[in-house]
Amino acid sequence: MMWERALHTVRNSIRWAKGRLGKRSLADAVPALRGGIITAGILLAAAMLAGAGRPGLASFPLPYLLAPSATPTSTATITASPTHTATATHTATVTPTPTRTHTATATSSPMPTFTAAPTATATCTPTPQPTPDGVHRTVRVPILMYHHIADPPAGAKAVERDLSVSPARFEEQLRYLREAGYQSITMVDLVYHLTLGTPLPPKPVIITFDDGYGDVYTHAFPLLQKYGFTATIYVITDFVDRGLTPYLTWPQIEEMYAAGMEFGAHSRDHPDLRRKSYDFLVWQILGPKQTLEAHLPAPVRTFSYPSGAYDQHVIDVLRSAHYWCAVTAEQGATHTSDGLFTLSRIRVRRADTLETFRRKLELDW
Repeated sequence: MMWERALHTVRNSIRWAKGRLGKRSLADAVPALRGGIITAGILLAAAMLAGAGRPGLASFPLPYLLAPSATPTSTATITASPTHTATATHTATVTPTPTRTHTATATSSPMPTFTAAPTATATCTPTPQPTPDGVHRTVRVPILMYHHIADPPAGAKAVERDLSVSPARFEEQLRYLREAGYQSITMVDLVYHLTLGTPLPPKPVIITFDDGYGDVYTHAFPLLQKYGFTATIYVITDFVDRGLTPYLTWPQIEEMYAAGMEFGAHSRDHPDLRRKSYDFLVWQILGPKQTLEAHLPAPVRTFSYPSGAYDQHVIDVLRSAHYWCAVTAEQGATHTSDGLFTLSRIRVRRADTLETFRRKLELDW
């Protein structure tokens, strides 16, 4: 093109002038340059006139002639590189943040299942503790105390022989109770009468068994059902847990409870509870209550002191463990509303005849 020829001529003239100046003075070089400069000016002017009227072609300023031709192309490639960085924004849009929010909602779904568990344990207290109405009451109710209903084995000690009533003698006593008009009640029935005045039958009687021997199930239980009586059985829970042979088993206890028998605690392993620490008493008093309640569907409210021994500290722990009453080994048949944790009983001995048994029931003690 015409403007390229003009440009070429100017550059050659400049190079030639630089070479000539190195060898001669400026005055000698000027005449030699004059012709080249005039020729280049003519060509350049013609090129500018030719491109002035065309679209897309512009006139060339003088600084452009001195700038290197490669620099504009290099800047164009640099400006193109930011377009590649713009593609990185696509990776930001792919971030799976919405999918993680679904995992957070999934963890909240199991939470209601855990809140339902405590409501099941709240149903373990179906009967409210009676609130005394403030009236002092006194009532006479014989509470009979038995241990073994069996003939003592050969070589038995005197204590065991004295605590063993034969099945035949026991049946004779039950027959007399029924013919004399006695009706059996539970310990809870007695508590409600003394605290709230709940009516009792005309001739109430409570039949209790201490220690929870196996012959209560094999011998006493069938006779109680035969004559229409219930009984309260005080269990040494550790002996049952360990499966010791003279004592009841849990299936037997559960069967008798289902048939209407009442169960109370007689400690874990029958120690003397007097002058013991608080922790020891909690272990021996609250422990058997919880064990019995794990096998029976109702709270255990009554306690029998091992060997009849107790002190005020024992009574305080019984109250705090939500027992309602406790029986002793003291003789008597009269009870008051302020003596629920010192209820007396009538011990039935092996040597008692039917006449002796009758007199004990009628004594005013």
